[in-house]
Amino acid sequence: MAEQKIVLSGMRSTGKIHLGNYFGAIKNWVDLQNQGKYRCYYFAADWHALTSDYADPSQIPTNTLEAVADWIAAGLDPERSVVFVQSMVPEHAELHLLLSMITPVSWLERVPTYKDQQQQIEGKDLATYGFLGYPLLQTADVIVYRAHYVPVGEDQSSHLEMAREVVRRFNHLYTPVFPEPRALFTPAPKVPGLDGRKMSKSYGNAINLADPPEVIRTKCMEMFTDPQRLRRTDPGRPEVCNLYQFHKLMSPPEVQEEIALQCRAAEIGCVQDKKLLAERIISFLEPMRQRREELVRDHDTLLDMLVEGSRKARERARETLQQVREAMSLAYPR
Repeated sequence: MAEQKIVLSGMRSTGKIHLGNYFGAIKNWVDLQNQGKYRCYYFAADWHALTSDYADPSQIPTNTLEAVADWIAAGLDPERSVVFVQSMVPEHAELHLLLSMITPVSWLERVPTYKDQQQQIEGKDLATYGFLGYPLLQTADVIVYRAHYVPVGEDQSSHLEMAREVVRRFNHLYTPVFPEPRALFTPAPKVPGLDGRKMSKSYGNAINLADPPEVIRTKCMEMFTDPQRLRRTDPGRPEVCNLYQFHKLMSPPEVQEEIALQCRAAEIGCVQDKKLLAERIISFLEPMRQRREELVRDHDTLLDMLVEGSRKARERARETLQQVREAMSLAYPR
């Protein structure tokens, strides 16, 4: 029987997961796990969190556990997927170091997000070696497991090109060790925040999976709607309304159709729709919220899951590093 192909993905340890994270990544992780076609590895990228939060890393452990609790509550199963923490597998760091010996600095400087994030993230000095080198650490994260696929949206495939170039260079200079990771295209709907911008913790416009019902109701009442609909009797345009984007993600098709018709005919007002949407989101998230509360109450068990998952991940990573050392003539005889 052919060995299952490996799928790998990770997320920075920045705390509670919001709906944008869920629909953009976590839901796809769960779907891939449940297909049973792949060996799935999913990790909390706590070292990546240090690239911007190095001055005060005190919240990173808490943020890691908060995020993983959300993942499991959303359907990730540590018995069916390898769920682990980046820093608990030190082979990531060793491979990153070895790859840095063969990676031209110009490859790192041309990564589009390098200059973009330096400009967007204010109040932090990102002119560090770690921030410049984070795409190479991302490469190590993927290829240390000799992963075959990385789930991405169709507009994100360029993020993998760095990893593919480094793999080609390593395999050419030494012995072929790594498969070239390929993009596994998965749905990545754009999830708007409360203000219409992309949902993001940094914008303060997110609805978290862990938000209690009263918080969700308050946040929904703050949502931006069709800017041209000034009065209750004005016909609305669901295609430009924030509320309708959430209906498309969480409401059944017949409800979506009804809301769109009522909105265009001014049969439903924005306030009424906000109340309907809030109850829909609450109903959608309630099973996850309950499961999450169980997980966070038992902190030790959650941590044990991560330690065990990291042990499983490290088995594969150790195999890879042994092959890498042999290829680079660093496997000294004993």
